Amino acid sequence: MRLILLGPPGAGKGTQAQRLVQKHGIVQLSTGEMLRAAVAAQTAVGLKAKDIMASGGLVPDEIVIGIISDRLDQPDAVKGFILDGFPRTVPQAEALDELLKNKHIKLDAVVELRVNESALLQRVETRVAEMRARGEDVRIDDTPEVLAKRLASYRSLTEPLIHYYSERRKLLTVDGMMTIEEVTREINRILAAIGAVEARAARRADVAKRTAKEAKSGARKGVKKAASKAGTGKAAKAASGKAAKKATKGAGAAKKPAKASQKAGKTASKAKKSAGKASASSRARAAAKTRKAAKKVTKKRAKR
Repeated sequence: MRLILLGPPGAGKGTQAQRLVQKHGIVQLSTGEMLRAAVAAQTAVGLKAKDIMASGGLVPDEIVIGIISDRLDQPDAVKGFILDGFPRTVPQAEALDELLKNKHIKLDAVVELRVNESALLQRVETRVAEMRARGEDVRIDDTPEVLAKRLASYRSLTEPLIHYYSERRKLLTVDGMMTIEEVTREINRILAAIGAVEARAARRADVAKRTAKEAKSGARKGVKKAASKAGTGKAAKAASGKAAKKATKGAGAAKKPAKASQKAGKTASKAKKSAGKASASSRARAAAKTRKAAKKVTKKRAKR
């Protein structure tokens, strides 16, 4: 779970952040604590921040973003985080978006604790009066006057983030005027709803991925089958061609004897005709000789 908590001073962000840390096993990232830790560790970014902080200046956004980047790379931030106190301005939100994009980290939600400023001031006034009545010291930053200034700063600098994250469909608003327990339950409810939606989306993505994989596999099998059929068709066509050639050769071989036989028949017919003609000629000559011999006999008889 990766969250940002938004809300004016006194809205209860710190209390709810601690409860979320315990429930989800994630880390709370406070820019103030991260700056001090970076300075203590003497990191490159921490050393830059140290000189600025020592001179009483405001740490530039790029240095804060660098510290957050280093912190997100640590092992305990793998499960998730809650950013409390950052971003405070739209430029910081844009820089954070770019950082998370580069790290391939998805921001799950921005939870806004919406409160009534007049009620907050009344709470502080009541608490301060009770502490003074008990003789307890009151912190300088825990007075109605200081709170009024902090609220004005929140309205001018941080409140535009509500519109910024609302446009990106990341904003979830919770009534911060409820009791602490009620606020906790409401935050848990909306985060559970987000988790359920993401789980369904993940399942749909998984189903779509499997379907695409199966379709791809089926397409490959179809191509192979078509190629196999095409190969079989070619083989059959080749076999048919060979058979046709053999049949043509066989027909040619059978045709030759038939032609020879036909030729022989013609020759025999011619010989028969010739023999017939020869026989007729012989009979004609024999008849002529017989007539000639008969005439001679007739003449001899006549002389007698």
